[in-house]
Amino acid sequence: TIHFVPSMLQAFLAHDGVEACTSLRRVVCSGEALPAEAQAAVFRRLPKAELYNLYGPTEAAIDVTHWTCRDDGRSQVPIGAPITGISTWVLDGDLNAVPPGVPGELYLGGIGLARGYHDRAGLTSERFIANPMAVDGSRLYRTGDLVRWNAEGQLDYLGRIDHQVKIRGFRIELGEIEAQLLAQPGVREAVVVA
Repeated sequence: TIHFVPSMLQAFLAHDGVEACTSLRRVVCSGEALPAEAQAAVFRRLPKAELYNLYGPTEAAIDVTHWTCRDDGRSQVPIGAPITGISTWVLDGDLNAVPPGVPGELYLGGIGLARGYHDRAGLTSERFIANPMAVDGSRLYRTGDLVRWNAEGQLDYLGRIDHQVKIRGFRIELGEIEAQLLAQPGVREAVVVA
């Protein structure tokens, strides 16, 4: 078993001789969106290995959804369905559930949620909200990720709703970098792209 962020999986697959890894039985990916091309390369070059795509933010105990990849020619790799103890909600801007196929923001609930951010009460109240579908006082975490339920009842990751990007599995807020650049003497304009 080996665990990669997808960009590292792609670097691994770029090497000649990957096919010699015949004892490799499981490849697990998380931390970034898994490109369909990388999935196809695993099935082509490591035919004895199973491939799993996991999704989850640090705020919800890292991995909260699971998808067992299939060699079926799909153009997008789902992030799957929630693991035991986790609930996933796809909501619109008014916190209403959206029907399958309609994009919305992913909200997470369940036993894996963090209590909040250390010494950042404002951010905690913005990202950890009362669960509008429950009366038990439970909370949901606003991920900032745009998803939709597909026809199989699995979640498809569509991107971010903010300016956050992931580089080698690390979350980067482009706006925060721009703000720091603009705070420097002599800097009038700044744009950060990834």
